[in-house]
Amino acid sequence: MRISAKADYAVRAALQLAAARDGEPLTAEAVAEAQQIPHKFLEAILNDLRRGGLVLSQRGANGGYRLAKAPDSISIADVIRTVDGPLVSVQGVRPPDLSYTGPADSLLPLWIALRAGVRRILEGVTLHDVVSGRLPADVVALTDAPAAWVNP
Repeated sequence: MRISAKADYAVRAALQLAAARDGEPLTAEAVAEAQQIPHKFLEAILNDLRRGGLVLSQRGANGGYRLAKAPDSISIADVIRTVDGPLVSVQGVRPPDLSYTGPADSLLPLWIALRAGVRRILEGVTLHDVVSGRLPADVVALTDAPAAWVNP
């Protein structure tokens, strides 16, 4: 699985908004600077998040962007899906919509299992979990294996 730059930037921007004091709006410039995200790219991402119902925008002197919901009700999966679409696809198709034959027949359950695993992790972690530094125990346990940190 590959996390696109757009998805990475979107999650980082959402985390910056989640960390804002009392949900105060932050300007796109402030988010871009804090997370070192190219400003123009961030504007497009914030618009996607706004259209997806995750972010609200406010004009005026005290304007900017803020989360549309509490950080503990927005999962990392919500953010990624909003900017990139399905979490796992094969050649742009969701695994349940695929079919294989012959020796590749068992490949479909593998892709579906991959999708289920990715969903379980990303849907189980909220913006609040990440901002607070308290990831769910099952996610932390996955990072405990020495091989998790090694490039194959």
